[in-house]
Amino acid sequence: MKKYVLFTLFMLFGIMAYAQTASTFKWSETAHDFGKIEQNKPATHEFKITNTGKTALSIAGVTASCGCTVPEYTKEPIAPGKSGVVKATFNAAAVGPFNKSITVNIVGSTTAEVLTIKGEVLQKAQK
Repeated sequence: MKKYVLFTLFMLFGIMAYAQTASTFKWSETAHDFGKIEQNKPATHEFKITNTGKTALSIAGVTASCGCTVPEYTKEPIAPGKSGVVKATFNAAAVGPFNKSITVNIVGSTTAEVLTIKGEVLQKAQK
């Protein structure tokens, strides 16, 4: 019986410790529509992430769904109450509609966050 009580207390404290270190954050938005953009004029948008937890938040890595989108992100730990960014730049080389995703891995989170950008690239006017 004593071992059972000790094991239960150990598990309870472990769960409480994990809950306090788990990442908590809030996005300003998770999708952005560029609307109509001109061909060969790169379009950039910054997604803001705010640390709503009690410990520093770190972005482990960011990947784009294709080579036409280049992601950049805050590499330093984000202190509680502070914000960082994930910036996505779409190269707009191909004419037509687009819908791209940016996958963000947060240290301590069990699932990846997915941000999206979309719009339509219009053919550049001939001079």
